[in-house]
Amino acid sequence: MKKDKDLYDQKSTAWWRKKLTPEQYHILREKGTEAPGSGKYLNHSEKGIYTCAVCGAELFSSKAKYESTAPGLAGWPSFSEAADNKALELKEDNSLGMNRVEVMCANCGSHLGHLFKDAPDHPSGVHFCINSACLGFEPKPGEAKTKKVE
Repeated sequence: MKKDKDLYDQKSTAWWRKKLTPEQYHILREKGTEAPGSGKYLNHSEKGIYTCAVCGAELFSSKAKYESTAPGLAGWPSFSEAADNKALELKEDNSLGMNRVEVMCANCGSHLGHLFKDAPDHPSGVHFCINSACLGFEPKPGEAKTKKVE
């Protein structure tokens, strides 16, 4: 997919507010977060690809989705890797008095969530903590089913 970040950067606030729900606008444009445990994809187990809610770029496969049990990180969909190494843009985030890594869609620049590199509940040690409101979903029968990692 061709990167369209510059195109999306030029969109007006009115365009974004018309395209997104108020919750999506707050998360994707203002770098907010949804309430833990509230997202529609938290316990989602269908096989397929999770896409960007704004531009439709493929972000994560259901093969990489797992149920996190890490303290403070268990309330959002968790992924161990991106669908493609060019799907995401990572940026240092020192907001709210924390040192984190912000995860954005590389195609449109929308805020998706955060990456934590200290995920003791997953063998990869990597935890993409993503807001459901930022995601779409395309069913694909060949993808692996969501699994719980103990």
